[in-house]
Amino acid sequence: MNLRDDARALAGDLVQLRRALHRIPEVGLDLPRTQETVLAALDGLPLEISTGTGLSSVTAVLRGAQEGPTVLLRGDMDALPVAEKTGLDFAADTGRMHACGHDLHTSMLTGAAKLLSAHRDRLAGDVVFMFQPGEEGFDGAGQMLAEGVLDASGSRPDAAYAIHVMSAGLRSGVFGTRGGPALAASNVLKVTVNGEGGHGSMPHRAKDPVQAACAMVTALQAWITRTFDVFDPVVLTVGTFHAGTQQNVIPDSATFHATVRSFSPTAQRKVREGSPEVCRGIARAYGVEVDAEFVEQYPVTVNDHAEADFVAHTVREALGEEFYAPLPQPLHGSEDFSRVIAEVPGAMLTLGSPPAGADPETSPNNHSPLAVFDDAVLADGAAVYAELAARRLTKAAA
Repeated sequence: MNLRDDARALAGDLVQLRRALHRIPEVGLDLPRTQETVLAALDGLPLEISTGTGLSSVTAVLRGAQEGPTVLLRGDMDALPVAEKTGLDFAADTGRMHACGHDLHTSMLTGAAKLLSAHRDRLAGDVVFMFQPGEEGFDGAGQMLAEGVLDASGSRPDAAYAIHVMSAGLRSGVFGTRGGPALAASNVLKVTVNGEGGHGSMPHRAKDPVQAACAMVTALQAWITRTFDVFDPVVLTVGTFHAGTQQNVIPDSATFHATVRSFSPTAQRKVREGSPEVCRGIARAYGVEVDAEFVEQYPVTVNDHAEADFVAHTVREALGEEFYAPLPQPLHGSEDFSRVIAEVPGAMLTLGSPPAGADPETSPNNHSPLAVFDDAVLADGAAVYAELAARRLTKAAA
């Protein structure tokens, strides 16, 4: 079967689906319009389809002509609470945006379902298509695992794969992966500083939580650089900071939330224990109270070495040597697909997709309101999903 040629024949449909999804971005676990669109796109295929009970997931099982092993392919479907500024003629105007390319993932996975359905008579086993909500901080993968996605075909997958597009950092159309740690663990530091409000002209008669919270942000950055080995890095970024109602009023409280990324249990333990202590120390110095909570979110995404090698071989053979570039080091992004490949062997792939003519080193990154992704990668993405499943089934059945 020539899945790449078949995928190119589907390219127009995949672009149309991707743009339809891009116009209706939904955030979190409840994605009714997205789910409806996916179900419509899968309609008529020889799939056993089920939907989630606690989230708007879609699980589709394709039975191969031969009884055999199972491979799982995953695509996430949710968007971000980002107001789009791309100016595209299919841009969303809802204050939400597919700024991380999940609309491409969903479209590519739908394409793979169509490709493999057309060749089911040559499949040496079953394929599970995992359409997942809530990747962006809602642990949708964990919830789908709890609802039994790994048992959807009747037997646990022998392997699982997911593709993530990148609007910067990698040439368009180029796939990459690596064995071992591929993406960071993601955790959240939530801090609330409680002081005593007062008049902005008389700070000596108040206990200013804003000043203390700002000092905590600065101290945390310095503490990171002086505590952790650069070869076992930790990244802490404050993404929200809220305080006050008016310029001449010292508020009673200030809050900030930070994302914390790490790659090893040692580093994660140290930052979990130490970062709240840094905040408490600053609070004592400023005479305010602080509530600092460290919340564990997603674990490190660890690719199986053999599966990563299999991915590299598959891409090179199916598309050509120039379409694969190994990742030299882990990325600081995180993924709840980590939960899936902690249960079964698998690998997460990256796929470069900056817009045509853009410099991958300077184009807006994922999560930017200006992030633009290249529709031209959709066909090859669908083909690689399908190739991985078909070849891995054959390998497992041999």
